[in-house]
Amino acid sequence: MPKRNVAVIFGSRSAEHEVSIITAHQLISVLDKNKYEIIPIYITKDGDWLTGEKLLNINAFTKSLPTPVTFDKAYISPSPQDRCVVREKSGLFRSSKRLPIDVVFPVMHGPHGEDGTLQGLLELAGIPYVGAGVLGSAVGMDKIVMKAIFRENNLPTVNYIWCTTNEWKSKPMEIIKRIEDALNYPVFVKPANSGSSIGIKKAKNTEDLKLALDVASQYDRRIIVDEGVEDVIEVNCSVMGNYDLVTSVCEQPISTGELLSFDDKYTHEDGATSGMNGAERVIPAPISAELTNEIQELSKKAFRVLDCKGIARVDFLVDKRTEKPYVNEINTIPGSFSFYLWERAEIEFSQLADKLIELAIEVNKEKSQITYSYSSNLLNRLDMASIKMKKEVKGQED
Repeated sequence: MPKRNVAVIFGSRSAEHEVSIITAHQLISVLDKNKYEIIPIYITKDGDWLTGEKLLNINAFTKSLPTPVTFDKAYISPSPQDRCVVREKSGLFRSSKRLPIDVVFPVMHGPHGEDGTLQGLLELAGIPYVGAGVLGSAVGMDKIVMKAIFRENNLPTVNYIWCTTNEWKSKPMEIIKRIEDALNYPVFVKPANSGSSIGIKKAKNTEDLKLALDVASQYDRRIIVDEGVEDVIEVNCSVMGNYDLVTSVCEQPISTGELLSFDDKYTHEDGATSGMNGAERVIPAPISAELTNEIQELSKKAFRVLDCKGIARVDFLVDKRTEKPYVNEINTIPGSFSFYLWERAEIEFSQLADKLIELAIEVNKEKSQITYSYSSNLLNRLDMASIKMKKEVKGQED
């Protein structure tokens, strides 16, 4: 069987840029080189698309980030007939080369990649890609829309209020009053579109709330404020599949403070990083079998409700007193693809990657069976004189 060409796209204009690089290279290290020809596509913080074999090595990122000066530029052709990445050679004798793509691994965290933007391009190009589509990615990224849809489908969520950054800056006292009238302290203030705990702060009073809103407003146009549940633990569960869904074992991530921080997720005590695989966690989570089953079923429901595909991780808050779970959020491109949760089912990361590629191709084949065009003789029946007259009448009205 010939090798499949797998494009791994990572980086991008996101506060989680470095996390994306780590996840991408974890993936690259386990993809079977006998099965796949890997095409790395790195998107810089400025939005330039670069490619080149050196990007397959994490050392290309350790001292300084790659730039268009040192690497070839790349772009994906939007034509479904091409299904390729175009590599533009730099240097004196410029040339371009088309590299066919069989499937794409979008390895993005946060805006400009996990939010449906990249998925939209890949849909236009007709290229199979791993993970949720445009809808699931966009809704899963936006915590405000996500929670509204969860509530509509009877998935348990904490109480929340939201506002725009513009509203906060133009009428802060009104926003403070709206939040304090609706929610009890403590509250958690978050950018609506972000991840990895970036821009999130806990507020116990009005002064804390003002500071938290200022911080969140730096990372998105909209802000969500969740009512805190006292004495909770966090429990996460991964879901895999397209229609026949399976769930992983549950985990309890361990935080060093009152919320799970960026450092808790990605940084060791010695300062080294290894993606979500390096975070402190208890696997399986120390919860009852009944609660485990409930969380797994809620995870599958959340996955289906957002029309997700491939893989996702659903994060919960659990009230330790009542054992009531609340869906906190869904991650459609989870850090390290949550491979550490699947290892408990004796599924190695390389096997997980193989499965996700097959699921992506399966979805693409299903979409290819859909009728997207409709033939009619409408254009043949156009009365050009009538169209001209309508334009002239409209011009007179204006």
